[in-house]
This record gives sequence, C-alpha cells and structure tokens, in this order.
Amino acid sequence: MDFLLDPNAWIAFAMLTLLEIVLGVDNIIFISILVGRIPQRRRDAARRLGLGAAMISRLLLLASLSWIMGLKADLFHVFGQGVSGRDLVLLLGGLFLLYKSSHEIFIEVEAIEESAPPETDPAALRAAGNKLFWTVIGQIAVIDIVFSLDSVITAVGMVDNLWVMASAVVAAVGVMLFAAKPIGEFIDGHPSIKVLALAFLVMVGMVLIGEAFDMHVPKGYVYAAMAFSLAVEALNIRARKKRQEAKHAPPAA
Repeated sequence: MDFLLDPNAWIAFAMLTLLEIVLGVDNIIFISILVGRIPQRRRDAARRLGLGAAMISRLLLLASLSWIMGLKADLFHVFGQGVSGRDLVLLLGGLFLLYKSSHEIFIEVEAIEESAPPETDPAALRAAGNKLFWTVIGQIAVIDIVFSLDSVITAVGMVDNLWVMASAVVAAVGVMLFAAKPIGEFIDGHPSIKVLALAFLVMVGMVLIGEAFDMHVPKGYVYAAMAFSLAVEALNIRARKKRQEAKHAPPAA
C-alpha cells in the first residue's frame, strides 16, 4: 500500500476517475433511456443494478489484464484486415447499439407505445413487469461489457497500478450513480432531448463499428458534437417556454 503515499498515484487516480466519468456518459444515457420503459417505482433499482453491472464488469476485466491484452491479437484476417477479439466485441456492441437506438427513435418519432396486452390477472401483470425489468437489465449488461472493454483498455494504457485503476472505476461508478437519476428524469421530461440522446447513441454505435475496423475517431469530437447539439436544443427549449409564457400571459392594460 506504499502507493497511497505517492502523489503521482493520487494524480493518476484523479485523472483516471475523471476520464472514466467522461467515458461513462454514453453508458448513463443508454441506461437512462432503457430504464424509462420501466414503471417509476422500479427505476431506481434498475439504475443501481445497471451501474452495478458496469462496475463489476470493469473490475472483472481489470482482474484479467493478460486476457484483455490478448484480445488485441489477431484471430483471423478478412481481405488482409486483421480481426481481433476486441474488434469482434466492438463490432457486435456497435451493431447492437445501432439497432437498439434506431428502434427507440422509431418508437419516439412514431409515438408508438410498447405495452403488453391488458391483463386482469395480478399474477400475469407481475410476471409481465418482472420480464420487462430483467429484459432491460440484460440489455444494459450486454452494452456494459462493450463500454467496459473500451474503458479498461484506456485505463491500462494510462496507469500501471491495478489498485489505482480499480479505485478509479469504483469512484467513477459512484459519481455516475448519483448523476443517473437526474439525467434520466431530465431526458424523460424532454422528448426532444431523448431523441437527441438516442441520435448520440447511434453515433457512438458507428464509432464502435469504426473502431472494430481500425478507424479511430477521437471521442472528443463525438462529445463536442453532442455538447453543441445540446446547447442548441437548450436554446430551443427556452424559446418554446418563452413563447408559451407569452401566449398565456394576461393582456397588458
């Protein structure tokens, strides 16, 4: 535990924690959108389970560093392009994210309600609710693996102390746990922001697919584009609110 007295270790911890939080933004958005399909009373539990799965998957991957580094080795070649285990995980994760985000955008744009047929049997209602709950948790766990892989590979490249990496992961997930609820409530309360967030996830899916084919896109560009879009949409929301207030304001004497 001598590293606790090393200021460089604390600097690395702070930098890695911040980076893990930034890299977890897309994960929080994905969890918030999926959790929005669950009844209100079970959303907090779903968020905790989803982020708990993210933390566990990251720690398990950190505990198997040699396996992680082995994922970079080519398994086979297609048209002269080497394909590694990491490439396959990123490709499948990107395709899953593209499908799920596009499906959610279709539901939002077409105003389709995904609901089960009306049931009168309380046991059937509970079973349907439990099925939806665990389906959402399963989808979160699948994409957590992809985001965790990217996050852990970044951590391994920055820090060589396993305890520092694990501590940063736990601290980052703790921050994300507090941020997930207000972000989710904000997205649910603003349909246009929800569609924008889904479009962001489509973009992240495309970036993951590009990474699988060794086409590196700096995430800074992706986040900058998202921040600009959010700023424009924030102005639109404010403008709509002002118009509504002016419309309902009493006429001047």
